[in-house]
Amino acid sequence: MELKKIIEAIVFSAQKPMSIGELRALLRDTPEKLPDESEETSPFAKATARAVEKALEELAVEHDNANRSYRLACVGGNWQFVTRPEFSPWLQVLVGAKPRPPKLSNAALETLAIIAYRQPITRSEMEQIRGVAVDGVVQTLIERELIEVCGEADAPGRPRLYGTTLFFLEHFGLKGLKELPAADELRRIQIELATVPDDDSQEQLPLDKEEGEDEDAPDEDADEEDEEDEEDE
Repeated sequence: MELKKIIEAIVFSAQKPMSIGELRALLRDTPEKLPDESEETSPFAKATARAVEKALEELAVEHDNANRSYRLACVGGNWQFVTRPEFSPWLQVLVGAKPRPPKLSNAALETLAIIAYRQPITRSEMEQIRGVAVDGVVQTLIERELIEVCGEADAPGRPRLYGTTLFFLEHFGLKGLKELPAADELRRIQIELATVPDDDSQEQLPLDKEEGEDEDAPDEDADEEDEEDEEDE
């Protein structure tokens, strides 16, 4: 018996996505719950997380290479077999077609990107980046289950903090947030934090800075221009 085949059978038969931890727990508990089968199942009871992960990764490659109508996918750290998108018309009829929700507007996509890369984040911080109110857009994203309230900021009024959901990862086919495309420009945008530091000073999010750059250095060119304008007056 091969560990990879056992895991394939478990994931294929499971009624929900399975995490590596859940798979290990099942492997560990099987000899105890089925003592008559322990001789065959015990060798796999102490499978490491890396061994299970490696088996899953090998299975994913094998199913991709086999060009089946389904594949093994990892979404948000959970593994499951999913059908390929090109077969969705027939499956929609099989399970009952549901009206597809309207596509997200550009404003909603922009706001969703800000939340994904800068979470947890408050509405006011989103508005600083976008330059416009986001109340309606945030509500739309919540209704679509792409974002959720994930806490409160340590600031006057206790503004809500927002972050992406597991469905966000499922919707975009991501294993985790680390698989998001690079967005250095978005990460560099400076915003005032909603939280209030202990010394009541203004604090900014960590930014990428050029080596040797001094943020507090005065803008000499700007000062010279101001002096020239005063002389002209």
